[in-house]
Amino acid sequence: MATVYYILVLLGTFLIMEGLTWCIHRYVMHGFLWYLHKDHHQVRPGIFEKNDLFAIIFAIPSFLLIYFGTYDHVWWMQSIGFGIMAYGFAYFIVHDVIIHQRFKWFSRSNNTYVRAIRWAHKMHHKHINKDHSESFGFLLVNKKYWDKVRRDKKLMAGSRKVEYAPEAD
Repeated sequence: MATVYYILVLLGTFLIMEGLTWCIHRYVMHGFLWYLHKDHHQVRPGIFEKNDLFAIIFAIPSFLLIYFGTYDHVWWMQSIGFGIMAYGFAYFIVHDVIIHQRFKWFSRSNNTYVRAIRWAHKMHHKHINKDHSESFGFLLVNKKYWDKVRRDKKLMAGSRKVEYAPEAD
């Protein structure tokens, strides 16, 4: 039964992270820490950006919870830490790999989720300043983007060319 609780806490943490990340993205990254996030909304010449520091910032509580949970034998701390880590991994795959193409995987995906998440993020990045932005989540996609992708797929049904959402440059 302990394993079931461990997994439930881990999954619960993963799910809570999307809401928490939305709030942090909206009110912290687009708020008082905009100076770290700003370069993410601009064309940059290199691979790294100041915004990448957020990955380190968010990894710290995960690492500490896993460490102290393991060291002190507190299963729920360890489970929360691994839940945060799992979300961080999912974030990396979706945001850095699929959306921003830091690695050229899934670059021509015609998957509805991939296209919808790319459109949502493209709409987020159309604003180069911290105000008036939209789509602050990372893994969940607003219904309007699902609808847009479905409409696009219907329009392209007879076409031989595979269309996909543009990368958020």
